Amino acid sequence: MKDFKNKVIIGIDHGYGNIKTANHIFKTGVMEYDAEPLFTKDMLVYDGKYYTIGEGHKEFKAEKQNDDDYYVLTLAAVAMELDDNDLTEADVFIAAGLPLTWTSGQKAAFAEYLTKNERVSFVFRKVRYRIRIVGAKIYPQGYAAVAEFAAKMKGVNMVADIGNGTMNTLTVINGAPQQGRMFTEKFGTHQCTLAVREQFMRQTRREIDDAIIEEVLINGKANLSDDDLKIIKATATEYVNDIFRRLRDHGYDDKSTTLYVTGGGGCLVKNFYSFDKSRVFFVDDICAAAKGYEHMAELQLGTGVGI
Repeated sequence: MKDFKNKVIIGIDHGYGNIKTANHIFKTGVMEYDAEPLFTKDMLVYDGKYYTIGEGHKEFKAEKQNDDDYYVLTLAAVAMELDDNDLTEADVFIAAGLPLTWTSGQKAAFAEYLTKNERVSFVFRKVRYRIRIVGAKIYPQGYAAVAEFAAKMKGVNMVADIGNGTMNTLTVINGAPQQGRMFTEKFGTHQCTLAVREQFMRQTRREIDDAIIEEVLINGKANLSDDDLKIIKATATEYVNDIFRRLRDHGYDDKSTTLYVTGGGGCLVKNFYSFDKSRVFFVDDICAAAKGYEHMAELQLGTGVGI
């Protein structure tokens, strides 16, 4: 969260797996109830409805404004950032993002969705918040995570933002993003989890919990038999090989291109791919995109020039 001329800028990365702010991360899950649920630790009350935040799994939707889930998750994200600063009332400017090639076509609709109510009163974790949403700007995912140092990139660079639902790639040459060389594919870590789940069932005739798969993808290991672990690692390795095949299709060359990997999928590359450490770098801060949105919004609000 950034203070700017009597308002606060709050960057929110509306991921398909997790919601991230500059200082918080929580599952992109929300369950709606007509009456107060039994467990209320992460409960949000808004417009006469009760919501448990971080519960369940949000189905992939290319257009995030098609239901109220991301709006409710936005309120929770705003509350967390305000709570860090002992605030319950504020004028809030939302800085958010969309996949690279979807930004221009959807940003107006998504900004309108986030700002549909100027004054909002809600309760989160038993605290009442009253906010005024004074505006929203939508920026390109992937680029946001490297925005603060992108201008210093020399030569040919590729940014690969591997999220839960999508992979975004952007070529940056001598600090300049190449508008015609950015791509978005539905090829994120969730698709890897599905591939592992299917292969595991095929080879063992058993089901495996996604939490175990995710542990292996993140850490490269888990409390499993060697045979089970071998299946997961082999499938993940093939999946990462496919990631790099797609990167090459978009112009990546491991001898001449410097690769910056951001997003939760960076762990896949680290654990299941052999790479040149002098040419592949990782943006390990999972909140980097949200911080980048805040950085770009602060610049734009300060200069009045579009970014």
